[in-house]
Amino acid sequence: MQQSLEDKLRCDAEKLIHAHDGDVALLYLYYLHTGSRDGEQAARALCRTLREIEAAQEKLERMGLLGAETLPKPAKEEIPPAPEQKLPEYTAADITRRAGEDGAFSVVLAEAAEVLGKSLNTADMRTLFGIYDHLGLPAEVILELLHYCQESCLERYGTSRRPTMHTVEQEAYAWANEEILTLDRAESYIRSRRERRGVHARLKSVLDIHDRALTASELKYFDSWIDMGFGEDAIGIAYERTIANTGARKLHYMDKILLSWHNNGLHSRREIEEKDGRRPAHTQQEKKPAGPVNTRDLEKAFDKL
Repeated sequence: MQQSLEDKLRCDAEKLIHAHDGDVALLYLYYLHTGSRDGEQAARALCRTLREIEAAQEKLERMGLLGAETLPKPAKEEIPPAPEQKLPEYTAADITRRAGEDGAFSVVLAEAAEVLGKSLNTADMRTLFGIYDHLGLPAEVILELLHYCQESCLERYGTSRRPTMHTVEQEAYAWANEEILTLDRAESYIRSRRERRGVHARLKSVLDIHDRALTASELKYFDSWIDMGFGEDAIGIAYERTIANTGARKLHYMDKILLSWHNNGLHSRREIEEKDGRRPAHTQQEKKPAGPVNTRDLEKAFDKL
């Protein structure tokens, strides 16, 4: 017999009550009301961070409350997502002519083939030409871009993989949006990203993550904590508390600890230990050694009995 909607909602409510998580229950109600699964819209509507929404959504999925049949479909069609950024459709003749006329673009094509480790096809050359012509990145900046993508891929995956043209294109859009259009700005950006990757590597050690690359979710958390001004010591304290309280490396739990400290202006180890030390409630106080027994006082006490 098919379960009625009322019974299903009652069953879901019992699961939510036993989860003891207000964010999860609130997100479930939001999804139930709107029919939308857009995390960013939910974060704005519920006054939560996107990380909190993602953590709640993951928990709803583990609880089996985000299946295809769990929530009703929206009453109206969802607004389609904005079209992806797209380069113009250049013809092969455009590219051949430009490569013949512009020695700088010819250098870009040759270097791209070297970095990607393959002969460029027509689609690859169209992408590079779009980055050069449409996005307006100068040839010397594109060369820095290519080597940055190569360096990032090598550090993340080792020598077994090469960057793809899709990766190069997405990074080019990021550079264009950041107006990285000169060699000086490109070098400054690459230097800052190298420093950030160094911090990522040290944080991996702090969180006992070894022999694998960071996931996209882990990178988001790491960058958020760094941007809030936390160093490795503070993040290490949050990690120790997370393990002590949950028994696992739960980054959304760590994130709540760090957000709380950030909101209270606590960022250094010293600030955290002074104002959020959380010492055990029942500490044993040092006992003072007992002094010599005064027999006269004892005799007086017995006389009074």
